[in-house]
Formats: sequence, C-alpha cells, structure tokens
Amino acid sequence: MTEFRMPTLGADMEAGTLVEWLKKPGDTVARGDIIAVVDTEKGAIEVEVFNDGVIDRIVAQPGQKVPVGTVLAMIREAAEAPSTVAPAVTPPPPEPVRAPRRAGRASPAARRAAEELHVDLATVEGHGPGGSITIADIERAASLRTPPAAPVARSTGMRAAIGAAMARAKREIPHLYVATTVDLARPLAWLAAENQRRPVTERLLPVALFVKAVGRAVAEVQGIGGFWTDHGFVPGPGVHVGCAISLRDGGLVAPALHDVNTKALDVVGRELMDLVKRARAGALRSSEMSDATITVTNLGDLGVESAYAIIYPPQVAIVAFGRIVERPWVVDGRVEPRSVVTVSVSADHRAVDGRLAGSFLGAIERTLQAPETL
Repeated sequence: MTEFRMPTLGADMEAGTLVEWLKKPGDTVARGDIIAVVDTEKGAIEVEVFNDGVIDRIVAQPGQKVPVGTVLAMIREAAEAPSTVAPAVTPPPPEPVRAPRRAGRASPAARRAAEELHVDLATVEGHGPGGSITIADIERAASLRTPPAAPVARSTGMRAAIGAAMARAKREIPHLYVATTVDLARPLAWLAAENQRRPVTERLLPVALFVKAVGRAVAEVQGIGGFWTDHGFVPGPGVHVGCAISLRDGGLVAPALHDVNTKALDVVGRELMDLVKRARAGALRSSEMSDATITVTNLGDLGVESAYAIIYPPQVAIVAFGRIVERPWVVDGRVEPRSVVTVSVSADHRAVDGRLAGSFLGAIERTLQAPETL
C-alpha cells in the first residue's frame, strides 16, 4: 500500500485546498495519470500519481485545506487485497471550493469579452455548441458576479507567498553572481533564416534558444542542475528547466520543461509556448511545479537589460536573460553594431564556486554561438 500525499508545488507552498477527485476508489491508475485538482495561491494544479496501482481509499475530501505532505489517498498494487479500513472522512468547510472549469472551450471573441468584463473563464458554464462558452455566457456571468474580485485576492496571496520564500532564500542562501554579455549576431541570423522557411505558427523565438542553451550547459557542466539538501548537493534526476512566467492577474510561476537537453529546439519552442498558455489558464500539472532542477527568467520583454535573480530553493542556480540590445562591438579589430544580451547566473555558494559558475556561463555562450547544433 502506498500513501499518496499532498505534493510540494513550490518552495513557497505550505498547503493546498483539495478541489476535486478525478478518480474514485477501485479505479486503476498509471504513473502520470491526473487524479486530483488542488487549488493553491498559484492557481488550480492538476496533481499526478507517480506509481501504478488501484485507488484503495480516499482520505482527504474536496474542500479541505491540506498541509504539504498530508496523506490524500491510499494506492495499492493491482494484486494486493483491498483494505478493510473505512475511509477517513473529514467534513468540508462551510463553503466548499467549486471545481474549476477548463477555459479552453471559449472562442476568441468570448475570451476578449471575458478580459473586458474581468470574468474568470474557469468559472463560466458554457451553453454553446458542445458546451462551448459564448459571449452571452460571459455577460451572464458578469451580471451574477459579486463585487469582490477573486483574482486580486489570489494575486495578493501569491505575491505574499513568493515574497516570503524569496526573503528566506536571500537570507539563508549565500548568493554568488557571475555575468557576461553575449554577441547574438550569429544565433539571430541563423534564427531569421530558419524562420523564413517556417510557417508563421511554427516560428521560433529567441527565448527558445536561451532555454535550450541553458539545458545543454546544465548537461555539460556537472554540479549546477540539482538541489541543496541537509546532506549537501544532490544532482537532479534530469535537466528540467523551470521557466519564470508572469500571470495576467499578477504573480509568477516557474513550471518546468522536462529533459530540455535531449529535446529538439522545435520541441522546446512548442512546449514552452504551451507551458505559458497553460500557466495563464490555470492548467498546470503537479510534476511541472515540483521538479525543476534550474530556473530561467527572461525579463527582456520588459525592457530590462540585465538582472540578478534570487535562487528558487532547493535549486542551486538561476539564469537571467536581459533585453536584446544593439551595442558597438569590436570584431577583428573593427567596431561594428551588434545585437547582444546580458546573461547572469546566481548560484548557491555552498554548492557552486566561482570557477564552476563561470564554466557554466561559458557553456551557455558557446552553445548559443552554435545554434545549428540545437
């Protein structure tokens, strides 16, 4: 019998509210199946199971706020006899949490109406063909809405949680910073030529190059991708790059792209765009929120030329990319205008020294200068 517990969905999470079970006792589950939805300060997260088996009994009930590590359900192996223990039932709070509806069935016009009227699509019931959400559904939801705006409350709570986690990280982790400016003439020229051959919907953005280069560098330079524990540095199980994503209602999440070093650049680009969309729609999975081995933040779209980020524990490094700018650059003794970007690495000095951090930064630059290999 295996205990299925409330997962840690980020260093700033202490508890989550169980919204709904997607499986019931007696159902067979396989590793990776989504079996529950949990509401956190960062939105509704789809929680996956990490072993095969059969749901034996449900311990936590929808509406309960459950601390991280608390048993939610018991899962037995298929050949194991069912438990004779009666399920533990805890009464839900007076106002149980309503299961969020997926916002992916709304037309672009309905989405625009939802933004204008500040309606959360996840709370709207669709009455269009196949259950799709129409503009009339949005207007009806807006007319029935009570004045307090839930997104603002969530944003405030998320910012408070992130602030507390980052204050603790800055206080407890001895940060080491290294940075360099990278000439992007070659990678951007390659990217432009590559995109000329692609339809508009499949074109690559510079951020895909950045994320892929970080993944390659993590695989090349050992000692960067992993976690700091009571027993020292522990390498991560794979190269899982957390991508900092700002949310429309405020706040930030950093879900992971898995096995970035082994995936083609095309795949990384597609998965990154999908991750951004799902993060902003509140449709992330628990595995994406809990197993990043390093994080990348890109503030270039905000006009920031350079940044030195705070490490997201228990990771030991975070990479920050600034805005791509044109600068005078010396090439073969001549000064030329070149597009450049400032890249910084913040590292945990308990696990990473200056030489290792510098080698890692150098590996990112070398990889960017060979975009055709990505």
